[in-house]
Amino acid sequence: MRILIVHNLLWAHYKAAVFEALQREAAKQTNVQVHVLQIARNERSRAGMETTAAEAPVYQYSYDLLFDRYFEDTSPTERAKALLNRARAYKPDVITLTGYYDPAQLALLFWAKLRGIRIIMQNESTTADNQRTGPKEAFKRWLISLFDGFFCFGSRSADYLLALNVPPRKILLRKNAVDNQTLRRVYEQALSTRQAEQQHLRLPSRNFIYVGRLIGVKNVPALLTAFAQARQQAPAADWGLILLGDGADQPTLFQQTTELGLTNVVSFQPAQPWYRVPAFLALSDVLVLPSQSEPWGLVVNEAMVCGLPVIVSSQCGCVPDLVRDGTTGFVFDPANTDQLTQLLTNFMTGRVDTRAMRQAALDQIAPYAPEVVAREMLAGFTKVTA
Repeated sequence: MRILIVHNLLWAHYKAAVFEALQREAAKQTNVQVHVLQIARNERSRAGMETTAAEAPVYQYSYDLLFDRYFEDTSPTERAKALLNRARAYKPDVITLTGYYDPAQLALLFWAKLRGIRIIMQNESTTADNQRTGPKEAFKRWLISLFDGFFCFGSRSADYLLALNVPPRKILLRKNAVDNQTLRRVYEQALSTRQAEQQHLRLPSRNFIYVGRLIGVKNVPALLTAFAQARQQAPAADWGLILLGDGADQPTLFQQTTELGLTNVVSFQPAQPWYRVPAFLALSDVLVLPSQSEPWGLVVNEAMVCGLPVIVSSQCGCVPDLVRDGTTGFVFDPANTDQLTQLLTNFMTGRVDTRAMRQAALDQIAPYAPEVVAREMLAGFTKVTA
């Protein structure tokens, strides 16, 4: 079986960890080969997250980088030409595509269907991502009927496909993973210097943390408002808030922080490469992800791998799979600031058993590891080609 995986960005480290694990799993079987076509190095919106630092993990798997530039700087025509040329040369039995929105990958889909090559789609979309209109959804139903199987980023992603009349037997995977081992190792190393680093950054002894871009859909202003209200309800609590990330809303958030009187307890930190994020999680005690919309929310994986309880918006795709309300963390309505305020206050006043919640987070995230995802992917490839 010759497996060809099309992926958009070489930068996407969490996928690289899965691809490496998939290559190891394939090597255990006879006559199974895996190759990845990485379309571009990165996209402009994530340029600051690139790194070539010596401390960055290096993943070993078979791949070609088609264009050593940003995805936005490649045209559909040149992408289609490159993908078709590589597919013809590789002669795959099964191909995985990243979706149906890229004309170049649609060209590869139709080429493969004419030749009887099986096609699997990776799906991140959920019903909550965007407004869904009738004609558009009708077109999607027809288009996705051409695929032989689907790798889904969680239960909500699978539910969306089921609503588009995809047979349940075609749902081959309902998981998303990060590099659990690397993240945990960096986190544990950073814990030894937690107190000294907190003093260096002038942080309180306990901290909530947000990790992500500072843009509107992330709903960070609501988090600042809720944190200010929680401080009023728990004035003696020595808690701060770390905002780790960059984005267009940063000046507005600076201003809001000043107006709310939070300058001394809210720390703005620049975006970090993924493998440095655990060092900031080690300075923190609870992750908060308040997004108004999020297909999954990989930072929740990252936090739970480090044993952090999580407070996550109900609009994040990972919620049904990772967040057991009251056990691994809490779920809230991103439009309800008072609800978020109460959850923050509960942590600040010690009404949450954080030790039990940390262990529950570790237990819950364990199956969401690259090795597990790779085994399920390989089983899916085998199923559609049988």
